[in-house]
Amino acid sequence: MGRAKTEEKDSAKRRFSGFWDTIRTLIYAVLAALIVRTVAIEPFNIPSGSMIPTLLVGDYLFVSKYAYGYSTHSLPWSVDVFDGRIIDSPPDRGDVAVFKLPRDNSTDYIKRIVGLPDDRIQVLKGVLHINGTPVKRERIDDYSYTDRYGRERVLRQYRETLPNGVSYMTLDATPTGGLDNTQIYTVPPDHYFAMGDNRDNSLDSRVPSVGFIPSKNLVGRAEFIFHSLEDGTSIGEVWNWPSATRSERVFKAIE
Repeated sequence: MGRAKTEEKDSAKRRFSGFWDTIRTLIYAVLAALIVRTVAIEPFNIPSGSMIPTLLVGDYLFVSKYAYGYSTHSLPWSVDVFDGRIIDSPPDRGDVAVFKLPRDNSTDYIKRIVGLPDDRIQVLKGVLHINGTPVKRERIDDYSYTDRYGRERVLRQYRETLPNGVSYMTLDATPTGGLDNTQIYTVPPDHYFAMGDNRDNSLDSRVPSVGFIPSKNLVGRAEFIFHSLEDGTSIGEVWNWPSATRSERVFKAIE
């Protein structure tokens, strides 16, 4: 009888030890994931069409957290533990960057950095001007897509090339849109000017609700798309992946 009780106690101890081993493994896994998301890469998904044609609704991409150094917004929940940035590396003109919306410091936005500190930015008849010089823009074939409401859209498409040689596609529905003729914006020190590639359908630095992007609000640089699903398909609907995956966009680098 005594031997049976001893074996029962040993078995209970093993079960208890196995339970805590599992808990410790889960804790280590969560900590490792948090560290990777903080210092290396973090996944994001695209919820709106402001960066079409570069990024589509339903794209899932990796953002490098180390590209610009680190600020409080690099940390989970933007924990305020230090000021400014550490290991600071300023973005290049033309980078597609994720940043925290300045007005609330919590909403993630993704746009293209077109203005650097002290630049003068203006849009005239849909053409981006930097420091008084129009950016090179070449008309190419129209871009057509189906929006989330099932409507076929056909928009003018241009290849825009910035002064540093970075080149990408933009869309412009009309040269007389509300954001196609703007004032001159002088970018303050330690701030940036960001615009969406879908120029007539983007809330960006041209509007007061967004404005200039403080350096500390930069989260990271968009690097590549790791998965892409047709608009309206949830990432959790695994059964729909075979028909909804845009395979031509998977592992596509972001220009």
